[in-house]
Amino acid sequence: MAEIPESAISERFLAGSGPGGQNVNRVATACQLRVDVYALGLAPDAWRRLKALAGSRMTADGELVILARRFRTQEANRADARARLSDLIDAALKRPERRIKTRPSKAAKARRIEGKKARGSVKAMRGRVRPSD
Repeated sequence: MAEIPESAISERFLAGSGPGGQNVNRVATACQLRVDVYALGLAPDAWRRLKALAGSRMTADGELVILARRFRTQEANRADARARLSDLIDAALKRPERRIKTRPSKAAKARRIEGKKARGSVKAMRGRVRPSD
């Protein structure tokens, strides 16, 4: 779990949609979490991965906006938003494994060509049958 400084986070509670019945119209339960990404002090490559993962949730001035309105209470939505933020940052901090280039063997290439020839001959046999003279 990534350690997120409280100074980088701001919360707002909004009237949310979803479950809650009449209560949803009266109480602001949806949590909008805004995080200043620059204050997190991420490495440049982690910052790029976070930007890619966040997509449209990242604003032009480097704020990450997470809206949580799945639950009926402010506390549950706050916890959900913080958990999603933490998961997003953890995913950005995880380095992707480098791909090791491999080449097909000579035998594999030969099998592929043989398969292509077999399919080609099957297709060549399709079509009109001409009567022999």
